[in-house]
Order: sequence, then C-alpha cells, then structure tokens
Amino acid sequence: MIAVLGLAAGVVLGLVLEPTLPAFLAPYLPIMIIAALDALFGAARAYLEGTFADKVFVVSFFSNVLIAALIVWLGDLIGVGAQLSTGVVVVLGIRIFNNAAAIRRAILHA
Repeated sequence: MIAVLGLAAGVVLGLVLEPTLPAFLAPYLPIMIIAALDALFGAARAYLEGTFADKVFVVSFFSNVLIAALIVWLGDLIGVGAQLSTGVVVVLGIRIFNNAAAIRRAILHA
C-alpha cells in the first residue's frame, strides 16, 4: 500500500511541478526508461516466484539504468551511439518479454 501511495504522490508531483530534463540527458532518457522497466518486470517476476529482495531490486534498478546510459554514452563517444542504443533496447526488450512471460505463467498457471 505504501508503494502505491508513493507512486501516486510521484505522479501528482510530476504533473504539478512539470520538471524539465536537461538537453544533454535527452538522448539517454529512453534507454534509461527501458532499463528501469527491465528492473521493474524482474522485480514483479521475483515477487510472484517468492524470491523478491528489496535490496536486490534497488541495486538492480539503479545499476541497470546507469549501465545502459554508460553504454550509450560510450557509443556516442566513439560514434556508434545509435547502434549501441539499438543493442541495449534489443537486449533489455528480450529480458522484459521473458519476465512478462514468466509473470503471465505465474498468474495464469499456464
């Protein structure tokens, strides 16, 4: 219940305050969101399997976001940012869909 209240408060604060993203971070935001979604789907899967640990989730969440952003940043430095962004999206997309399938199996017992 606390998590739902925190999420609702975050959404309301975001809508009221309308924060802006610095321009230099704009290319990395989509990758960071996908990395965060990967951590969230992994946490949901772990919760349904009974193996969820909050410390693991927090470390996974922040490290996924940081590593994905670093990979894209390094790609930008060497001139292949778009290719590395695509690679990160593909890898994390596969992980998200694998976790979604495991969640579906856990919920539907199929």
